[in-house]
Amino acid sequence: MIESSRFLFWLDFWFVPRAIAIFLVGFFSGSLAMAIAQDPAVSIHFEDVSEQSGIQFVHSDGGTGKHFIVETVCSGIATFDYDGDGLLDIYFLSGSYPKPLSDSKPQRNRLYKNLGDLQFKDVTDEAGVGDLGHGLGVAVADYDNDGAPDIYVSNFGPNVFYRNNGDGTFSRVGNAPAANLDRVRVGAGVAFLDADSDGDLDLYVGNYIKFTYEKEVSRLILGIPAAPGPKDYDPDEDQFFRNNGDGTFTDLSIESGIAAHAGPSMGLICVDYDQDGDTDVFVCNDSAANFLWNNDGTGKFTEMGQLAGVAYDYAGLRQANMGVDGADYDLDGWIDLVSTNFQDEIPAIYRNSTGQFFDEIGASLGLGVATRNVTWGVVFADFDRDRYPDLFMASGHLIDAVEKLDSSIQFATKNHLLRNLGGKKFLDISSRAGNGMQVEKVSRAAACEDLDLDGDLDIIVLNLNSTPTLLRNDTISTDHWIQLNLIGTSASRDAIGARVTIQTKYGAQVQEVVSGRGYQSHYGHSLYFGVGDATLVERIEVKWLGGKTAIYGPFTVDSAQTLVE
Repeated sequence: MIESSRFLFWLDFWFVPRAIAIFLVGFFSGSLAMAIAQDPAVSIHFEDVSEQSGIQFVHSDGGTGKHFIVETVCSGIATFDYDGDGLLDIYFLSGSYPKPLSDSKPQRNRLYKNLGDLQFKDVTDEAGVGDLGHGLGVAVADYDNDGAPDIYVSNFGPNVFYRNNGDGTFSRVGNAPAANLDRVRVGAGVAFLDADSDGDLDLYVGNYIKFTYEKEVSRLILGIPAAPGPKDYDPDEDQFFRNNGDGTFTDLSIESGIAAHAGPSMGLICVDYDQDGDTDVFVCNDSAANFLWNNDGTGKFTEMGQLAGVAYDYAGLRQANMGVDGADYDLDGWIDLVSTNFQDEIPAIYRNSTGQFFDEIGASLGLGVATRNVTWGVVFADFDRDRYPDLFMASGHLIDAVEKLDSSIQFATKNHLLRNLGGKKFLDISSRAGNGMQVEKVSRAAACEDLDLDGDLDIIVLNLNSTPTLLRNDTISTDHWIQLNLIGTSASRDAIGARVTIQTKYGAQVQEVVSGRGYQSHYGHSLYFGVGDATLVERIEVKWLGGKTAIYGPFTVDSAQTLVE
């Protein structure tokens, strides 16, 4: 999100050079993309199967008609196997109506059990996870190493920690880390990571701005009411909690260095960007410089965003960053980052240059096609199994009456699907990728998993004040895949932070196990690799967090494998 006044681009001194840059880069990159593609065989296809899925959840932004900023930052989504039946379930967050400002019926988060064949059942009541708070961010991990995934929810207001009882039910963890009982905080993305490689999962909690309902800021754009932006409030510090190994956490926000800088956090992801054996943290900030927290291996962090080249866009300007994901898009062995942002900003791809610094090249790679929309949730994944991660970006404007300001822009929009052309360029194939890409809603969070166990990745999208969109991947391809589920023993049981390299006849492909990504969401705990027409994964190397390295394989393709430390 960005300051609403920035929408009046003719008042922004930077817009003219940026507009020219967007036009030129878009023109040349689009022409080059087509030259490279030469009408490629577009095989990625998504079918909208929302209506027959059984999912009846309806999101609420908690809107009061007053256009509070917390009504705009929306909610995340999580996919995970809560009951251990091998099928991935879906947890939806929702906003809530503030009392006494509204008499509307309270909204709840909802858990939907996967019944197979993309059929889902609401099990919120029996599971006990129907939090009534204003849900913003979510992450899932087995924090106590008992074999069952637990849920952490970041709210506007007190946060909630659900411990999985292992019998299909959850219990609230007392004295939850960052419960924020001392003052009201506006949550953001959250993530579990093992910051000190001791086998216990620590917790990073993002926070947005210092806001309460008493701090109302009214905003009009050409007479139209709109929400204020993050610059109307002071940014808030993020928080870091060390897992003590006994079910409790200690707040080390100050000692770790995390509290040294405040920013309006949104999505975040934890990866070892410099391959030094520990887990670092990248944080998207809204209309402010992004943070890159470099970990020294003991859980102490130094902010390196500007030095590493991920604080700003290609022109050295701050963006309204929303969601983030990480993948090795060009197969050079280094995890790259993608972030989404506001209208008239090009989604960023930060190309990782051997862990020393990043080059922001989203414009030159063809992401300028998304500049007319506000993009939120993002997925960096291989939808057609050709080895190269593609891009899905959820889209929907921030201003509900935006059409009155500019008839060429809509509040509800179609989402974006960009195909990776061999690590050289991304090509927008949204209009040719099935009816699932023609849905027009105000989309926010997104997650991707193989929800129907058919060997390709499906997508679930959370839509503002509406029902979700479930997209079944119907891609026709003769290419193959392998899916890996890691179980740690001395490392955390979830193996979060493990680095996995698979080897096929085409060479190496790399991924890391993460908890928390996208737009304040969680997905992709099991690693999915497309391997092209290779029929054998010759070798798999796992660098477990803590220093151990193990070799597995060979494995036949089109299979799901479990690797134990």
